[in-house]
Amino acid sequence: MSRSAKPLRSAMGWSNTDTITVRGRDLPSELLGHVNLGDMAFLEVAGRLPTKDESAVFNAVAVTLVEHGMTPSAIAARLTYLGAPESIQSAIAAGILGVGSVFVGTAEGSAQMLSASVTPETSQEEIAGIASRLVTEHRASRTPIPGIGHPVHKPIDPRVPRLFELAQQHGFRGTYCTLMEAVSAEAERQYNRVLPVNATGAVGALLCELKFDIRVARGIGAMARAVGLVGHIAEEMDTPMAAEIWARVEHEVVDFNRGDAS
Repeated sequence: MSRSAKPLRSAMGWSNTDTITVRGRDLPSELLGHVNLGDMAFLEVAGRLPTKDESAVFNAVAVTLVEHGMTPSAIAARLTYLGAPESIQSAIAAGILGVGSVFVGTAEGSAQMLSASVTPETSQEEIAGIASRLVTEHRASRTPIPGIGHPVHKPIDPRVPRLFELAQQHGFRGTYCTLMEAVSAEAERQYNRVLPVNATGAVGALLCELKFDIRVARGIGAMARAVGLVGHIAEEMDTPMAAEIWARVEHEVVDFNRGDAS
């Protein structure tokens, strides 16, 4: 190694002829049979196993993001599988590419907004003023407020009360959750319409409460959604719909170009 080269270091995992170590723990004896998938994800990202309370909240966050029906990412995965059935990983990857600022990845936006607005010194008395400022700023710039509103779930996103209930039970219903709810209430006041906290708003708040680096928030969403996409591909194998989706789209486009569209 030249003197100017930066040493390569990683604490993720290593192995030799008879051992496999992950984040400093022996995989066969310390992790296999002892750690569930959610806790393993926590270990990989945070570098340590979660406490019992952290595990309950983090696993709830992950389960929340696994499935949400026939979303664009699920459709993309199914259509890609139709075109490349020999490469299931490509279909899953196609779906993951749709995890962004509109679907699933919005947890990153809410986590960023909350973490930038709260410090360890922030008091409960300041929350209403912070919420008012955030909503006013987003309204003035005509930008959506991350974590607020849902096209279907009104007046309440049913996932949110349960997530906050679990957070309360396990000691993680803190300032970030309070601010997220205050932003929702202030947005409803200013816009004069129903704008509930949505699932990714709650997830963003809970990732902040769990003290995750918010730069990985979208990655955690992608991790969870990957599980759901495998489920969609498994269903596509037995009960396919991708070919029908393709045929309907092509039919409508052809009819439109022929002037047959109503």
